[in-house]
This record gives sequence, C-alpha cells and structure tokens, in this order.
Amino acid sequence: MPKKGTAKQQAARAPKPGRYTPPKPRSATSSPLWVPAAMFACLLLGLLVIVANYLGLLPGGQAQNSSLFIGLGLMIAGFALSTQYR
Repeated sequence: MPKKGTAKQQAARAPKPGRYTPPKPRSATSSPLWVPAAMFACLLLGLLVIVANYLGLLPGGQAQNSSLFIGLGLMIAGFALSTQYR
C-alpha cells in the first residue's frame, strides 16, 4: 500500500505532545532596581521598629501601640512591593 505524502508532511500532521505554552509577551520586563531595594528596606525597617519598641529604645521608653502599627505598616508595604517584583 503506498504512503500518502512524505515523512515531513506526516510529521507536520501528527499531534504534538504536551500542552501549548504561549510565548512570553515582549512587554514583560524586569523590575527597576528600586523595587527590591525598597521592599527589603521596608521589611527590615519595620522589623527594627518593632524590636526597638519592645526593647524600649524608642522615644518614650515604654512599648507603645503606635510604634507597633508603624512597624507593621512598613512590613505590609514591603510585602506589597514584593508582589510587584519580577
């Protein structure tokens, strides 16, 4: 029985294994340098504020809720920046 088409044509018709992976869009670029720098700065500064608050190193001498909220806000800002890092 004769074969229909060449081997190249038969290979082109055969289904390819695996899933389709779309190519990366050209608009996807890496983040500017300030994004990871600001992310780590916010995370570390927030941690330092919280630790300094509990050690009594901040003005006032005693642990204050406002200092905890400032430290927590800085850490949340750091986590928010981490979602923008590519």
